Amino acid sequence: MPINVREPLDPKNSLWHFLSWQLRYEREKQGFSLAQWGQLIGAARSTVSNIEAGRLKIDEKQAIVIDKKSGTGRLYELLLWYARTAHDPDWGRQFIRYEAAATAVKVYHGQVIPGPLQTEDYTRALLRVSSVKDIEAELADRVARRRALLEREDGPFVWTLTDESVLTCPVGGPKVMKVQLQYLRELADLTNIIVRIIPTSSGAHLGVDGPFQVMSMETRDVAYCGAQNGGRLIEGTGEVKELAIKFDRIGAKAASEDGSRALIEQHMERYA
Repeated sequence: MPINVREPLDPKNSLWHFLSWQLRYEREKQGFSLAQWGQLIGAARSTVSNIEAGRLKIDEKQAIVIDKKSGTGRLYELLLWYARTAHDPDWGRQFIRYEAAATAVKVYHGQVIPGPLQTEDYTRALLRVSSVKDIEAELADRVARRRALLEREDGPFVWTLTDESVLTCPVGGPKVMKVQLQYLRELADLTNIIVRIIPTSSGAHLGVDGPFQVMSMETRDVAYCGAQNGGRLIEGTGEVKELAIKFDRIGAKAASEDGSRALIEQHMERYA
């Protein structure tokens, strides 16, 4: 019976694929098995396999160890840095994995109710005016992600910031919006969710640059920035810290938790 040998990634696809491809090349050149390489970088054999398949990524400490062992100067450390600052065509799947593993998620959105807190009908109404072709398939994906985030047993701490103007925009019509605000108000009472509204009277703030999300995991933080026709995943430590600070500065403009609940209730009456 022939042995099933896994083909390496195409290094032309992206810097991340090139890094994974090069790491496999480096390991095999030095004659290390997956398990031996794992001992070198402090990871399990399966983790090494996933790194070389592009499903997982090395961190700075592992890159430095590899450079030292291989005598490659700062090659892998710098390849990791460049990969993190470049656009990753596979960022969507990686984002979902990070979100599922997050212990804390902070979301700012100034134009719509933040994704994790949307009702199904509200999301469907947004998709109907988007460029998405298969609305029901996309809706199913988003609902599944939302449930995975909010309903898992060890669910993360979720903190959202949104502008008051979002509460006044009747997405899907008054009936859909009424149910959405009722749901938002219910979520605001949960111990692991903070909902804060930025009053219109607060004036301009740093959220003018667009929506973003910061996800904290056990070992590090990553972020996501939204944009027209897509977005980008951010893994560079410096830029992630900048977004975390921006979230705090936007939050300084927001009403308190009690004040935010009152604003939600106030706007709920408009849809009665």
